[in-house]
Amino acid sequence: MKYEQFIDNKFGFLGNDFLEEIQNRTSIVQIKSKTEIIAEGDRIKSIPFVVKGCLKVYSLNDGRELIYNYIKPGETCLMSFSTIFSDYKSRVYVVAEEDSEAVIIPVSVLQDWLIKFPEINKLFYYEFDQRFTDIMKMVNDAVFHKLDKRILSYIKQQISITGNNPVKLTHKEIANNLGTSREVVSRVLKKVENEGEIIQTKEGIKMPLNENIRLG
Repeated sequence: MKYEQFIDNKFGFLGNDFLEEIQNRTSIVQIKSKTEIIAEGDRIKSIPFVVKGCLKVYSLNDGRELIYNYIKPGETCLMSFSTIFSDYKSRVYVVAEEDSEAVIIPVSVLQDWLIKFPEINKLFYYEFDQRFTDIMKMVNDAVFHKLDKRILSYIKQQISITGNNPVKLTHKEIANNLGTSREVVSRVLKKVENEGEIIQTKEGIKMPLNENIRLG
């Protein structure tokens, strides 16, 4: 998605005065893959809106990642946004999952806009609904789905995010993101490979084009 198209699609409903403000009071940045944008405890100074690429939002517990959601084009980090009403300190980590581009809105500017353009709240109500749905799905998967289904769902998600099939994923990376051990992931991947659900190659993990994964 091009920058101009992104701005028009995301903020056009707020009118020309707002579009002029966003041109003058924001910046656009290029973010290299695996770059950490926000760390837990960081003071939030700006809010990113993803134009292209993907950002991962997660927390750490004993060195293991708990992924909350992925921020895709047209979306923002609602957890970062929520801190501007409290202590301004992040409770999560945000890392670029791939080479990305984002519009950066300073917190002070966003606070001005919430007063000057109150309809912008509709945007954040929508974002809140989307992120709440993501977290509900994450909890549902963790509680009700067996590990093999969770691993297949994660691989499928990564293929969708990156557009790559096969997708480059290490067993350790999968284990960290799903809160388990590398050894367990290796055993599960071997099992689902024998069942024909995936193919493991030097290029990564591939799902057959005619795959029919039952995630429910």
